[in-house]
Amino acid sequence: MIHQRMLETYPKDLGGVDREKLAACIAACFKCAQACTACADACLAEDMVAELTTCIRTDLDCADICQTTGRALSRRTGYDAAVTRAFLEACATACKACGDECESHAGMHEHCRACAEACRRCEQACRELLDTL
Repeated sequence: MIHQRMLETYPKDLGGVDREKLAACIAACFKCAQACTACADACLAEDMVAELTTCIRTDLDCADICQTTGRALSRRTGYDAAVTRAFLEACATACKACGDECESHAGMHEHCRACAEACRRCEQACRELLDTL
């Protein structure tokens, strides 16, 4: 996993942050961002797009937050635990909301099921990293 490798090459101490959990969280954030972006696009292609507007909005919000969180977690210089906690809490909250919304459409749309799964994994990874801070 590239995130793990990059963290291993970081020239300074990571401030006591668990490298494995950090790498897993970064990877989950980027995977979730991609899944949410793809789900929003698939929702737009559905015939019943008007019924999916909340899902699309939630997907796009979650994708933005996950992408930003993954990028912020990748930057270790000048690490601030309070800011990191805020990113992780926001990301976990967005993932929960998006996962719940997508789950409500999962019976009809496989892309929503896949997105909900990615959101659940990312939410869990954020919470696990939070527990170590």
